[in-house]
Amino acid sequence: MANAAKDGDTVIIKKYANRRLYNTRTSSYITLDHLAQMVKENIEFKVLDAKTGADLTHTILTQIIMEEEASGEQMLPTNFLRQLISMYGNSMQALLPGYLEASMEHFRENQAKLRKAIEDSIGANPLAQIAQRNMELFKAATAAFVPGAVQAAEAEKAASAPADDELAVLRKQMADMQKKLDQLAG
Repeated sequence: MANAAKDGDTVIIKKYANRRLYNTRTSSYITLDHLAQMVKENIEFKVLDAKTGADLTHTILTQIIMEEEASGEQMLPTNFLRQLISMYGNSMQALLPGYLEASMEHFRENQAKLRKAIEDSIGANPLAQIAQRNMELFKAATAAFVPGAVQAAEAEKAASAPADDELAVLRKQMADMQKKLDQLAG
């Protein structure tokens, strides 16, 4: 985890013999799903065996990955898993954890840079802004001609952030056109 927390910020999770996990910060029992969410939120935690005090964090994180792979869309390719297993006992085994950690950090940095570049290009590029408006207008026009889509478009509009005044005027005009079409059809 890139944002390593200070020891005082690390949440201690106790694992009992009955396989239950206890969050000492919230004084509540939690599940592996809760721990997975904590990872996604960059909350640093340590899982300790309640009886012996042994650090079980690595084992629990591996268990979370196994459950995610079994229940959801698989992210780890079979060939990668085979190669990873073949590295156990290999003379290069000691180097692999550092390499994988650095690779993942590099991947995350590139992902953040790409996201920022896309956001910046849309925000600063007048053509991208026009394309975005055109897509919104296209959606509104589609909603006008597809029965039942108007309600979906209105629900989407209500759920989204307030639009520009110009866009609001265009949507009102589209709604008026829909009413006229309904009158002509009826």
